[in-house]
Amino acid sequence: MARFEMENADMAAIGGGATADILFEMGLVAATGRDCEINLVEAHKWLNIAAIKGSARAAQLRSEISEYMSKPEIATALRSAREWMTTH
Repeated sequence: MARFEMENADMAAIGGGATADILFEMGLVAATGRDCEINLVEAHKWLNIAAIKGSARAAQLRSEISEYMSKPEIATALRSAREWMTTH
């Protein structure tokens, strides 16, 4: 999980300059549990931001992931994405 946290720290440093591809990759990492625990809330967050930045693949995967999430989890992910977008 430390690697995922490091990647999150890297994303914070990149901020608004992050490309949709990088954000999509962050979503995939969280969704698949690659080098971390699976975290659908984080996956949805990063995929949502990637979709906002123009990734159609991210929008599609975000939609698929949301089918496995509760409404409160989706709300948390959306709020987290909005906060990230506001600060970056």
